[in-house]
Amino acid sequence: MRLSSSLSTFLLLAANAVPLAAFANDFPTTSRVEYVLECMKTHNGKYEFLYKCSCAVDEIAKQVPFDEYVEISTALRHQTMGGQRGAEFRDPANVKEMAGKYKNIERRAADACFVK
Repeated sequence: MRLSSSLSTFLLLAANAVPLAAFANDFPTTSRVEYVLECMKTHNGKYEFLYKCSCAVDEIAKQVPFDEYVEISTALRHQTMGGQRGAEFRDPANVKEMAGKYKNIERRAADACFVK
């Protein structure tokens, strides 16, 4: 059986686009789920936030690669850690910068997805 040239072209383009889409959105499913669950918990578990929080993590994934997301979200999460152990997350300027970057990215994602 021979495929038409337009169908062959379409299939070739689609096959080439799949890796690009996967690369552009490389957050693991488990990390997306964790983000959504935490976001929903913050909003009293309201079902409408399932969609809003899913949208927000997709927006974040568009803005930073996963490895950077892990670094900057960790920097923010540990800013409030007390004692000497928390000093490495509170004091260095580059860690404060990373935390600030994550706050801005998360704020833009929340605004785009109506997460208030």
